[in-house]
Amino acid sequence: MIEIKYLRPELLEAIARNTLKKYDESLVSGYDAKEVPIEDIIESMGLSLEYQYIRNNGRILGETVFDDAYVPIYNMDEKRYELIFVERGTIILDASLLRCRTRGRHRFTAAHELAHWLIHQELYSGTGDAAAMLKSLSKSSEADRRIELQADMLASALLLPISQVKKAFYRTSGEDRVSRLAAQFGVSNQAMEIRLRNHHLI
Repeated sequence: MIEIKYLRPELLEAIARNTLKKYDESLVSGYDAKEVPIEDIIESMGLSLEYQYIRNNGRILGETVFDDAYVPIYNMDEKRYELIFVERGTIILDASLLRCRTRGRHRFTAAHELAHWLIHQELYSGTGDAAAMLKSLSKSSEADRRIELQADMLASALLLPISQVKKAFYRTSGEDRVSRLAAQFGVSNQAMEIRLRNHHLI
């Protein structure tokens, strides 16, 4: 059985903060809170970002590749699976996300896969496995669920640096506050609401 290290929320927040500061310190300390350019951050770290149809049913939205490997993707034109060679350090996002009406899902999936790269390499490197984000997030084992929860928490901290969220929160008011903040940070209303609740802002 895989032993999953417990990562304290404070540690995940620190990992997110350091990752963002390396790219652009204003993402955590600037006067005006702004959308985190998650795809640019991924590429600035030397990782590759690719769009493929991962499965024919759209169940897997993202996949992080930890070792050079042949991975299955779905060829939508020919209606069949094929193996493609993918280098270590590649994040594959499902091509359906490019036409997704909510950018929040697209951006959260990218951040979730980056989170796997940042905190789960030792679990996956050398195993031939990839970390994948399932649409349902109901993975089979308790270990899988814990891994996915850790990646979700780090993804949230990457997209919604709490110092900036607090600044924006206190400058915003009204019944539509959550949706306006979500639009400002480029996330879903649900992701913003969870972040605000977790920090006792609502």
